Amino acid sequence: MRRNSLPGLRRLRARAAALGALWLCAGAVLAAAPAVPTASAPEPVWLGRFADGLAPWREVLLNDKLARNRFALRQWDGVAAVEVHSARSMSLLARPVSVDLAATPVLCWRWRIDQPLAGADLLTREGDDYAARVYVSLAIPAAQQGLALRTQLRLARAIWGPEVPDAALNYVWDNRQPVGTMRPNAYTDRTLMVVQRSGGAAAGRWVWERRDVAQDAAVAFGPAAAPVQLAITADTDNTGESAHAGFADLHFVARSAPCAGGP
Repeated sequence: MRRNSLPGLRRLRARAAALGALWLCAGAVLAAAPAVPTASAPEPVWLGRFADGLAPWREVLLNDKLARNRFALRQWDGVAAVEVHSARSMSLLARPVSVDLAATPVLCWRWRIDQPLAGADLLTREGDDYAARVYVSLAIPAAQQGLALRTQLRLARAIWGPEVPDAALNYVWDNRQPVGTMRPNAYTDRTLMVVQRSGGAAAGRWVWERRDVAQDAAVAFGPAAAPVQLAITADTDNTGESAHAGFADLHFVARSAPCAGGP
């Protein structure tokens, strides 16, 4: 996805590299490990139960020079889902989020792809495409941003519009990097890319995921970072390839709770 390049990439790259070394193996285990339910766990916070329709999800175009993806509701192998077709294109399907990460820090979802992108490369701008991605936009309190960051964000929003977040986490289905890889986006250090699934072994079927957003956001951007928007998409504008993906059952749960309907 083409985004403006913000200063400070070196700092976050060093931090993300250290995180990747620590979490390269642990990330896959933590993401897949089943939770132990407790009677006191709060109820799931549902954000994408698509049997109820799309509202309040809406399409967001970050660059009006890019072709748009195609999003549609469908029943897909018995799952109420959003289907995404991406062909040399990039746009998001997004909705606002208000969630108490202290109570429900873990994001659950299921997704599927037809196949990984052949030419994608997370490490380069030319390869910054993904067969599927879940995008969590974060707000950073103004008092903690500092003058340099505020200036960077004003410049970015002047170029790309108000949809540019203070920071973001991207959970991606990559084609080559190991699960658990964490690196700054090739275009901006305000977005941390997290490889949640990689390769084609699980292609062609629904798979469940869970990720501790509170932990990821705190380590990457500080403990005050809070989700304000959730988006889903496939991304093919850089490589010129095509992707076909699906998303369903997005919700937040407590660390002690399993995903609702998940394994």
